[in-house]
Amino acid sequence: MALTKLNNKAVANVTTLPVALGDMVLVSSATASSSASIEFSLGNYKEYVFYFVNIHPSGNNVDLTMNFSIDSGSNYNVSKITTFAQAYHNEAGNDTALEYNASHDMVGTGFAIIAKGMGNDNDQTIAGSMKLFNPSSDTFVKHFIINNSNYSHNDYHNNFLIAGYANTTSALTNIKFQMSSGNIDAGKILMFGIN
Repeated sequence: MALTKLNNKAVANVTTLPVALGDMVLVSSATASSSASIEFSLGNYKEYVFYFVNIHPSGNNVDLTMNFSIDSGSNYNVSKITTFAQAYHNEAGNDTALEYNASHDMVGTGFAIIAKGMGNDNDQTIAGSMKLFNPSSDTFVKHFIINNSNYSHNDYHNNFLIAGYANTTSALTNIKFQMSSGNIDAGKILMFGIN
């Protein structure tokens, strides 16, 4: 089996791949530069995968959040139910845990947490992914799974595992990512569609 390498060296710079991805298609990408939010329009793919690449906030001790729209982005207020678990280890090496964190769970229409307590030091970013299943369905709720790696404002490394669903049978038309306060200073979000 031959080895395949990326000629453009970095995932953030990839425009084409030298291997087939099957039914996975790069639908859109957005690069933040002191951006208040990043929004994507959703279509008819059965699954969407979002990749967060070095997302860095302008503020300190802020959360990366997301919400959905059913009216082409006029309102981001879809009811969601989420569950939140995390593993963490501090830089000093004396505090670790793997825990379910009920205080970050959500039942409501506000923006749901993707990454908690992000710091704005140059070495504090998040990277990870989110899977959203069948958002164009007008019959069922829409499930999602989030997994990310975050180096937080208080020098802890976190692995956040979030799962939940958009509690609507209406088709989701848009998704919006934003910080709980301040801007998305830098980073990139890639959106892939899978049939």
